[in-house]
Amino acid sequence: MYKRTPFRPSWLLLVVCYICAAGLPAAPQALNPAPLNIGQSFMLSSTVLGEERRINLYFPKAYFEQPDQPLPVLYMPDGGVHEDFVHIAGLVQIGSLNWTTRPVILVGIENTDRKRDLTGPTEDEEDKKISSVVGKSAEFRTFLRQELIPTIEQHYRTTAERGIIGESLAGLFVVETMLLEPDLFSNYIAVDPSLWWNQAALVKQAGERLKNGGHQGLRVHLAASSQQGIVEPTRQLAGILQQAPGLDASFTEFPDETHLSVYHPAALNALRLVYARE
Repeated sequence: MYKRTPFRPSWLLLVVCYICAAGLPAAPQALNPAPLNIGQSFMLSSTVLGEERRINLYFPKAYFEQPDQPLPVLYMPDGGVHEDFVHIAGLVQIGSLNWTTRPVILVGIENTDRKRDLTGPTEDEEDKKISSVVGKSAEFRTFLRQELIPTIEQHYRTTAERGIIGESLAGLFVVETMLLEPDLFSNYIAVDPSLWWNQAALVKQAGERLKNGGHQGLRVHLAASSQQGIVEPTRQLAGILQQAPGLDASFTEFPDETHLSVYHPAALNALRLVYARE
């Protein structure tokens, strides 16, 4: 009759099992991740625009380390977290830390319809094809002047120095604002501005508008990539601005960059020029 005997693993089998067990990955550790915050964000209900807009803010260390010291403010369209806010905030941060730029408060305005808000009126039928609604930049400027800027200046420690930075259509808005309502900001930075809009009307009108006054003391910086249709009118506008009395204007070309890659290096260069340490 078959008789079962108890299983007694040999010493060799025990060694093999130990080696195999030692090679197994450890059980995953619970991480309990928390949100990574780089600033503040709030919703601003706009009567002018008839909608709520998300506003994102980045504060340099100096804002907290010097609690009695007000700082300049740099506003930016395309200022959503998934737009251009994070990388411009990084430039503001590192420039302040390594003493290549003055510390500034960055205010990003998240888009709801950028082609509506950042373009002026146009007579060009091709322009009108980019969106069902265009040409509402005047309303967006009114929102800045009457609602956003007063809100920022009421709640945060700011100086009278205000700047604006933008690329592409946001750069177009920067240039249009500088020519039409120059008192809204002190510093204007436009990277690869879409000056082809309305058959380059802003460039054609720039000389006459600058004669009307109100531009003295402004700091204006333009930058352009190798993008055809953009670099040419930007270069032309830069020449006009550099001839305007009382206007501090500069221009930098980035021939190795495309329209898609120029914003980061151009913004770094612009911030070092416009917000250089004194």
